[in-house]
Amino acid sequence: MDLRAAIASIPDPEVPVITIEDLGILREVLVDEPARTVMVLITPTYSGCPAMDAIRQHIEHVARRAGYAATVETRLIPAWTTDWMSASGRDKLREFGIAPPDQRSEVAAHPVGVTLTVRRVTCPLCGSTDTEEISRFGSTACKALRRCNQCREPFDEFKSF
Repeated sequence: MDLRAAIASIPDPEVPVITIEDLGILREVLVDEPARTVMVLITPTYSGCPAMDAIRQHIEHVARRAGYAATVETRLIPAWTTDWMSASGRDKLREFGIAPPDQRSEVAAHPVGVTLTVRRVTCPLCGSTDTEEISRFGSTACKALRRCNQCREPFDEFKSF
């Protein structure tokens, strides 16, 4: 059994359609075969994320089931960004009915011009860009609640960080 693959396939407890690897919070897995230990480095989506304890426990369980002792380290720096989310993870969110976050552009080291434009979020159900934000916070802090004005269905949007 590939321990790294087993850990990478652990689902996110708040959005179980994607794995911790898809989400981009799995940063490193170091397996020491002779010692039967594994060190796993994870970065939360935001400081104080309530899912981190469940993720740590799941990692420890998967390692223990495979005959390894696990050490799980949480690192806040560098801060997680939705840019770490895999293309596969974004596709899985969309297929599940959650609008995935946009790719952010690199942060410029110089002043950036500001324009006033309406941000368009595509409905993952019908594909329309005629959507509106109902609430900045959805079922979890990392999602917003939106409604499509075309199909009239509500949906979650995974916010960009």
